Amino acid sequence: MTPQELLAHAGRLAVPGGPRRILGIAGPPGAGKSTLAAHLVDALGPDRAVLVPMDGFHLADTELRRLGRADRKGAPDTFDPYGYAALLRRLRERRPDETVYAPAFERDLEQPVAGSIPVPPEVPLVVTEGNYLLLDDGEDGPWHAARALLDACWWVALDDAERVRRLIARHVEFGKGASEAERWVLRSDEANARLVAPGRERADVVVEFGPGEAPAPREANGSGALG
Repeated sequence: MTPQELLAHAGRLAVPGGPRRILGIAGPPGAGKSTLAAHLVDALGPDRAVLVPMDGFHLADTELRRLGRADRKGAPDTFDPYGYAALLRRLRERRPDETVYAPAFERDLEQPVAGSIPVPPEVPLVVTEGNYLLLDDGEDGPWHAARALLDACWWVALDDAERVRRLIARHVEFGKGASEAERWVLRSDEANARLVAPGRERADVVVEFGPGEAPAPREANGSGALG
């Protein structure tokens, strides 16, 4: 799809006064999920869409250390998928006078922050993004339960070499040394990328970018809105 078609597709889910819809955006680490989700939400505007990232359900570092999982941060079992599914269910079953507060993930701290994202009851579309929205963990699994609460789920793909380059740059930006960042990406992030890869076949829409393409729709007229 073109950027305009992607926005139109999301816009059909964001009908003011209509039922609450939830659009998921999945894909491997570094593919551009959060960037695409943010562009869609910004283009639709705060009255029509809110972004609720899966990363808000990262377990805190203290809990990861207790569980012995700190060196695998970002793997499926370093999240609270039951809590994530419960939030999606609450968002679907909105109450007229209830604002739902969702957690965010603060990259400067590398920690989840509770109660950071207000979702007013009148907003018709929630966009959520994360690596594991299409992970097959069986019919009784929490990630399967989360997927069942989405009206649609897209898959974002980016040329692997470019994706790895961007991941390393991101880790450097948020405090890792270059060598440490490369080791982490090749050991941890790429293991997670291989784990989620089969999810592409279960996506409703595949958004694929080449090495020279941006991982999100760009502004069409410089106004901050997609054309």
